[in-house]
Amino acid sequence: MARSNYRPEPPQPHGEGPLFLQIARRIAEDIQRRVLRPGSALPSTRELSRVLGVHRSTAVAAVAELTAQGWVTTEPRRGAFVSERIPETRTRRFARPLTLPRAPLELPEAAPVEPVVSLRAGVLPLVGGTPDHRLMPVAELSRAYRRALRQGAHLLGYGSELGEPRLRDVLARQLREARHVPVEPEGLMVTRGSQMALFLLARVLSHPERVVAVEGLGYRPCWEAWHLAGARLAPLPVDAEGVSIAALRELLGRERVAAVYTTPHHQYPTMVTLTAPRRLELLALARQHGFVIIEDDYDYEHHYDGRAVLPLASVDADVVAYVGTLSKVLAPGLRIGYLAARSEIVQRAARARRYVDRSSDHVVERAVADLLEEDVVGRHVRRTRREYAARRDALVYELERRLGGALSFRTPAGGMSLWAKVTSKGTSSDAWAERALERGVLVHAARRFRFDGREAPFLRLGFAPLRPEEIRTAVERLARALPSRPSARSTGGR
Repeated sequence: MARSNYRPEPPQPHGEGPLFLQIARRIAEDIQRRVLRPGSALPSTRELSRVLGVHRSTAVAAVAELTAQGWVTTEPRRGAFVSERIPETRTRRFARPLTLPRAPLELPEAAPVEPVVSLRAGVLPLVGGTPDHRLMPVAELSRAYRRALRQGAHLLGYGSELGEPRLRDVLARQLREARHVPVEPEGLMVTRGSQMALFLLARVLSHPERVVAVEGLGYRPCWEAWHLAGARLAPLPVDAEGVSIAALRELLGRERVAAVYTTPHHQYPTMVTLTAPRRLELLALARQHGFVIIEDDYDYEHHYDGRAVLPLASVDADVVAYVGTLSKVLAPGLRIGYLAARSEIVQRAARARRYVDRSSDHVVERAVADLLEEDVVGRHVRRTRREYAARRDALVYELERRLGGALSFRTPAGGMSLWAKVTSKGTSSDAWAERALERGVLVHAARRFRFDGREAPFLRLGFAPLRPEEIRTAVERLARALPSRPSARSTGGR
């Protein structure tokens, strides 16, 4: 055994990381500083444990870590030695920076994108479509995540583009039982949020000789996904009964339609529900003309008055590509969406996914599967449904009390927001939203939801992200942002 006079500094009892890693880190730093030179011997693990005052197993673990990282090599019956070729820890410049003039970068023209508003501290988001992440069952998710990691390292490898098999099985079963959607795991794909599902459908269903019909008041990120796929879009009017089927009939009389994108449960952003006659007529037209209905059921779980209306896919799954999400149920940062459709559509979407996302996060998906099976998600939905109903009522009360003469609206039976008409004479919804942000509350004006991008006298006001006392403060700020303060009057109630 080669002898060494080297003595590293002892680890700190409350230092960063386990003791063996602290020891290994200190020895590696001494090797980098040339305190220990290549080929020089390290003390034996017995000597290290005595000098540093740690158990010998800790010293053995420290030397094993140094060996694994390439700092030392071990020789039987001789001991551990500093490697002749120590790991490279600093980058090397391969050439001096070039001083040649740079040609201008020419990028193709991109579609306009709604700017992302970075909220300063203290700004209250009175916006829809976002759950309150403070209500998320973090402890249960953390336990499920650790349990998933213990179940097998294979979950960290590449998996199926269709998603984690157990989650697909659980989701398919719950869609069959709770929403009457006749889907098997083979016809279901898990995605990173519903936006990915919409993006993949745009890649799969776009046709150069056909148009895609969308709601003229609707979800702009979906429109942009179709634009990126090269599709031509045709906006359809939206009224108190949902998307106009008469306008769709007129479109079918002059164009071939590849798909119709709709949000029938809670129309985005007006929150109206597509009526039963229009639902049946839309399904019949899809069969007659051979187009696919893309049903974006983004907040099915959030209904407060009465029962939720079953999806279009529950009546005729052959003509519907059904898109849903758990991100609105749990938290936006938990990107779990899904697509249920005919097998050939799902398989084509999975193939398209390979070029942007080789595999989904199977650890998170296994954890969420556990939460679904143990009814953790179900209990969470029931709790948040009561909480969001109370927040909706708080928003309605504050709006009626403070802005009854400036806004007119119907109380939504579900969802996370309401659609309010600006009735204050001469008030611009855009200007009001801008002034509101200056006063510390974020609201969305109608322009961002209109296909033509024009201003309209409406605001979309959300209640889910804020507690009742925060809603009160937000509405106070919104009222102060109004140039004139009309006298309160009834909005027409529910």
